[in-house]
Amino acid sequence: MKSNREKIREFLGNASAPVKLSFLIMGSGHFRYGARGKGLIYLLIEISMIVYLIRRGISDIIGFFTLGTVHADAWAGVEGDNSVVMMLMGIFAWIVVFAFVFLYQQNVRSAYDLQKRVEQGLPVPTLKDDLASLLDRKFYMLVLALPVIGVCIFNVLPIIFMILIAFTNYGGTIVPPELVDWVGFDNFKKLVVLTKFAPTFGKILSWNLLWAVLSTTLNYFAGIGLALLLNKECVRGKAFWRAFPVLAYAIPGFITLLAFKFMFSYGGPINQMIISHGGTAIGFLDLDAKWSARIIGLLVNCWISVPSIMLLATGHLSNRDKSLYEAARIDGAGKFAQFWKLTMPFMIFATTPVLLGQFIGNFNNFGIFYFLRGGLYMDGYFLASDTDLLINWLYNLSIDNNYYCIGAAISLIIFLITSAISLVVYVKSPSYREEDTFQ
Repeated sequence: MKSNREKIREFLGNASAPVKLSFLIMGSGHFRYGARGKGLIYLLIEISMIVYLIRRGISDIIGFFTLGTVHADAWAGVEGDNSVVMMLMGIFAWIVVFAFVFLYQQNVRSAYDLQKRVEQGLPVPTLKDDLASLLDRKFYMLVLALPVIGVCIFNVLPIIFMILIAFTNYGGTIVPPELVDWVGFDNFKKLVVLTKFAPTFGKILSWNLLWAVLSTTLNYFAGIGLALLLNKECVRGKAFWRAFPVLAYAIPGFITLLAFKFMFSYGGPINQMIISHGGTAIGFLDLDAKWSARIIGLLVNCWISVPSIMLLATGHLSNRDKSLYEAARIDGAGKFAQFWKLTMPFMIFATTPVLLGQFIGNFNNFGIFYFLRGGLYMDGYFLASDTDLLINWLYNLSIDNNYYCIGAAISLIIFLITSAISLVVYVKSPSYREEDTFQ
């Protein structure tokens, strides 16, 4: 296997002058070796890139670093620079540059391949041949081109923009027409140092981790338990009982959450029953209802999520090797031992990716506490309550109070936490390390 240095040395020693000229004028090698149509396309790409850089590309890249230098002045009629637009156009300019670098590399590599084909006496593919190949062997590239471009524009660009906002002072009073500036890691330092943010960040992060673990574990085992129960031979009308929990899953989640919020409110049916039996109304979701609100959130999330786990587990459990259970029963293993030693390893192996998806979904579960208890700001918390998750706090900071840069920093922290946990757990899971165990 040749190293990159050896490949470069071989290229510089064997490439012809037209191929080397392709470094300066794209398509030169293609024109020399008869692939004129492809050479013309590469030449037009280079000319278009030069025109783009001259007309606005260079200014967009410079604006990406400066984020504007002209302050708006309404009295003097000066419009000023819009830092946010300049950042977006700068990101787009960098994407165009990277795309051009890729095509530039392909131009040189393709020209060198054409030279070797000519030296070996092989026919040179024409543009018509390349198009035919694109519609045949490389049709997948043609089909995927438009979705990839769409993903870059509508997914990658906003994600990069969100990440970069975390390194600016955008938010509060500093919004266009005010100029935004780069501040490095200052926003992350604020989350762990400033008394305004640090205590709230620590409390919410610890609760968020606890919530993600508890809700994922509860939902998973409840779903498997329900699936095992419905798989028993003594249960009749299995189709009906399996369809019944799906009703909770079929109803939109926010409607279910609003219904439970009403049920546990002061005027809801639960408190009405308590009062009718001589009791006093309980503030299940009140300001001082810390753990009762959290437990209600766990149970409501379980009500919404368990049906999907049950359906998933039902399908996997039907593929179990029944002979293993028969052998375990003969060896004297009880029901719990069979479940823990046979069922759980099989289910964890089969559902680890889904389990990680459930964990990430629960970690970023915005709707549960937003609909059950949203809008509460409590003492000891900065623009948050004791049931808010990081995603809820991010919403309160950025959408309701214009702390966009802090919200972006929190979203980046959420991404790092969830991706790191998911990667470590998956790499250490049987699904990754023992792939042939259940095959």
